[in-house]
Amino acid sequence: MSAIIAFQTIRRIIDLYMMNKPFSQACENNKRPILDILTTVFSENKHVREIGSGTGQHAVFFGHQLPHLTWQTSDLSINHQGINLWLDEVGSANVQRPIVIDLDKTWSMPKGDLPVDGLYTANTLHIISWALVVKFFEDIKLNLAPNAKLCIYGPFNYEGKFSSESNANFDLWLKERDVDSGIRNIEEILLLANSAGLTLIESEFILFEATFLLMVLADRFCIFVDTLLVSTLLLLYIDSSVLVVVLE
Repeated sequence: MSAIIAFQTIRRIIDLYMMNKPFSQACENNKRPILDILTTVFSENKHVREIGSGTGQHAVFFGHQLPHLTWQTSDLSINHQGINLWLDEVGSANVQRPIVIDLDKTWSMPKGDLPVDGLYTANTLHIISWALVVKFFEDIKLNLAPNAKLCIYGPFNYEGKFSSESNANFDLWLKERDVDSGIRNIEEILLLANSAGLTLIESEFILFEATFLLMVLADRFCIFVDTLLVSTLLLLYIDSSVLVVVLE
């Protein structure tokens, strides 16, 4: 009887522990279409660093589906506990514990100074200030190995216009919480990419459930863009689309 009670107690502790694990429905919704592209983009890569791992959901999912990669998580220290909860639950050997990366400071190097031949970040450029977006691209040259690949996922404007009403509403919400944040213009992002030595080469359309736009630009840099947005309380599904940009 004591063994049963002990087991139930341990189980309850585990349940309470896991209840604190952060969860993003947006990550659950977009992880598979992103994976479909990462499977090709990162097929020959070995060490990918994720900038702003957030809840940790993308890291554990992509790490499990792409076992040839070493996936290095990173974020501000305040988010490490939540990321570690996901890592504790899944236990993927190729997904590393988070390191601290503050885009306003020098990036931390992964343990063992493994060459970073892939960089991934999702839903970050519209959260951080424009000054940090600029610094992000300036630091790319210092943190990526030659012929490495960078993948960015998030909403963007085109010719200064929002691609949907949901994006416009989301931008208002972003600016209410932080005047320096907001959905970025894709043209300005590509200018920063060009300043980092990246060049657009081609584009094509594909269909995946909803409408997705795939732009293939080269073998070093890619951007994933969608209008599937999440505010604090609301998930907006309007015109779900993905833009992928690969440059060299």
